[in-house]
Amino acid sequence: MKVLVIGNGAREHALCRSLSLDPDVTALHCAPGNAGIAEVAELHQVDALDGGAVASLALELGADLVVVGPEAPLVAGVADAVREAGIPVFGPSGAAAQIEGSKAFAKDVMAGAGVPTARSYVCTNAEEAAEALDAFGAPYVVKDDGLAAGKGVVVTDDLDAAKAHAAACDRVVIEEFLDGPEVSLFAITDGETVLPLQPAQDFKRALDGDEGPNTGGMGAYSPLPWADPKLVDEVLETVLQPTVDEMRRRGTPFSGLLYAGLAITSRGVRVIEFNARFGDPETQVVLARLQTPLAGVLLAAANGTLADLPSLRWRDDAAVTVVVASHNYPDTPRTGDPITGLDEIAAEDAPHAYVLHAGTKRAGDDVVSAGGRVLSVTATGADLTQARERAYAAVARIGLDGSQHRTDIAAKAAAEA
Repeated sequence: MKVLVIGNGAREHALCRSLSLDPDVTALHCAPGNAGIAEVAELHQVDALDGGAVASLALELGADLVVVGPEAPLVAGVADAVREAGIPVFGPSGAAAQIEGSKAFAKDVMAGAGVPTARSYVCTNAEEAAEALDAFGAPYVVKDDGLAAGKGVVVTDDLDAAKAHAAACDRVVIEEFLDGPEVSLFAITDGETVLPLQPAQDFKRALDGDEGPNTGGMGAYSPLPWADPKLVDEVLETVLQPTVDEMRRRGTPFSGLLYAGLAITSRGVRVIEFNARFGDPETQVVLARLQTPLAGVLLAAANGTLADLPSLRWRDDAAVTVVVASHNYPDTPRTGDPITGLDEIAAEDAPHAYVLHAGTKRAGDDVVSAGGRVLSVTATGADLTQARERAYAAVARIGLDGSQHRTDIAAKAAAEA
């Protein structure tokens, strides 16, 4: 099977790494990719938002499957163009991807499906926003209605900060605050059958102790030893399957990866948000634990044959990923700094620990930073404690001037396991 992956982040590197280990994959391509992905896939230049260009590349390569990684190409309808070219594609249509592209659309779908979520108001001006913030009180939750690369949400006790974020967006969704820990649960679906993966937890705040600004994610771990063993079955029954059924009923069937961001509240499971693609950095730990070869599962979702697959197989190992970010992230990050220690990790820490590239590029013989989140250092172990130790030992080998990372990823869960 020839596979083309679209994207250039650590999520795509995780996907390419898994696909490169799949015996059914005979050729692996990625566009545009990054310095790390180049080690496992042949890279190609393409405008990831141009559906026609992506479809043409897939035809040129003779791809049997196209996997669209990021949300922006999905919302732009890239998967539609690939399907129209007659090539199986893992990823929802542009219409279905609105479940991530518009928070208001997602809320409407949840209402139609009877999915438990936070009460909310959609606001288009300062007066409406002020009324909604007053109605819910602190902590205030203000979400940009459109795509914001994981950074469009503000949760604050500061009313002025909440109003300022609302004013900076064309349209916002203001919600009641949901108490309790958060869980990320991915599901692969062909529009009818829903195949949940193992849950993970990510860390959105930039600093230890969940302090600092929201980011795209500073680390993640799986499994969740504190979670109810019945959680996945419950979410499949009350959230994932009803949502997929509702999308099909509306004439916008969803096939691909449906990501449910959940809060385990005192009143039960509530949906915080849906995404239309694999989450980053949770993908890094979920795929580290997946034993079933990935390509056949993604192709079955693209072809509508998920119901024919056997159950997924999972490793007992735990997995932890720690994001190494550029100086000044999540504000305007500094780029172009050389990265050292990558060869040392490959020589000393593999296969239990490895580096997935996010914002990197080649500059001559050097790998340099090229984005805010630069690397995802991922490790597996018999339990979370061992996985953490291996991940942080590898992080310690990395040299990147001014870089930052959290030191407490999975610490609480490991201590309580």
